[in-house]
Amino acid sequence: MKQGIHPTYDYVIFHDRSAGTMVLTRSTLAAKADSLPRMRWEDGKEYPVVNVDVSSSSHPFYTGKNVVLDTAGQVQKFNRRYQRTSE
Repeated sequence: MKQGIHPTYDYVIFHDRSAGTMVLTRSTLAAKADSLPRMRWEDGKEYPVVNVDVSSSSHPFYTGKNVVLDTAGQVQKFNRRYQRTSE
């Protein structure tokens, strides 16, 4: 592997603001650690924090809380609005 061409790959805390969960994992975002806020983790060490809006903790697909929209009648409503008839 060539030296000096790869970004830093180190530990980062991803904080899901909507669910309030945090995950410690490794990421290349550690290269921007100087511009990121830091937080103390359970092991007593400080790591850079990346705030995310959606993660597997809050995404409806992964949580099983999908919202089912009632789409019945939407095509008929569209056709009625524009005076179309179905064949």
